[in-house]
Amino acid sequence: MNLEKLIPADVPPEKKGEFLAHLQETTNGTGRLMLFAGDQKVEHLNNDFYGPGIPLEDNNPEHLFKIASKAKVGVFATQFGLISRYAPDYKKIPYLIKLNSKTNIIPYSAKDPYSQQWIEVEEAIEFARYSGINLQGFGYTVYLGSEHEHSMLTEAANIVHTAHKHGYLAVLWMYPKGNFVKDEHDPHLIAGAAGVALCLGADFAKVKVPYKDGKFIPELLIEATVAAGNCGVLCEGGKKIDERTFLQELYDQIHIGGTRGNGTGRNIHQRPLEEAIKMANAIYAITCEDKSVDEAIKILEA
Repeated sequence: MNLEKLIPADVPPEKKGEFLAHLQETTNGTGRLMLFAGDQKVEHLNNDFYGPGIPLEDNNPEHLFKIASKAKVGVFATQFGLISRYAPDYKKIPYLIKLNSKTNIIPYSAKDPYSQQWIEVEEAIEFARYSGINLQGFGYTVYLGSEHEHSMLTEAANIVHTAHKHGYLAVLWMYPKGNFVKDEHDPHLIAGAAGVALCLGADFAKVKVPYKDGKFIPELLIEATVAAGNCGVLCEGGKKIDERTFLQELYDQIHIGGTRGNGTGRNIHQRPLEEAIKMANAIYAITCEDKSVDEAIKILEA
């Protein structure tokens, strides 16, 4: 893929080299992004880190940083504060700073969600400069269909543009949620969300996996990946499932559905460290090294 064609016009001429370098590093030159998602400590509180079937070490937030520092990842996406607490020991991790988050305490049926921006892009860039972390870009969640979507759309547009002005990538989590959203896995709705991410200028859109009758069919993604244009579509990883099933779905998302990567959290970090590293490497192999499912499985079995 010619990565230069993916440089948006709002990246200033003097920043195009930096933007291209970020895109090259995070995608291994493929234009596909392997996003290791570590933002669930806010989104799901401690539900994803402690409980039956989850190794005790996952309850320690440093587990995320150990994985991200030793495995192959495109970016490690998590909140600014979490990064600042562990940055002194993990500066080389390719970070994507998540600029907003909300908990799941208030159900969506009770109140439409609004996830407000926590800090400004410029503040995070300044932090990256004096702390020496390897900052690659910024992330933000938009809840389409919420009565507050206008505020989130405005914040998202400004985040994307400001990130680009400074030569950084911008990834938007595009999740339809609220009282008027009947099926957040509806393929047509997901395609619409991907198209909105493109209109906001995002480089990548992280979306829900489309289902028909409760089943994933990779062809259902084609509407979304076409609607997203040259904005890359990433599917969320979801709950932890069997390794081969997960890797096969990932392969099909890319090679049948036309996605340009994935955003995976629980299917990586809900494992002991060495297993988590192997799983991340297997996901990276399919996403950014064009490996087959069988080749990825061999990484797990090594």
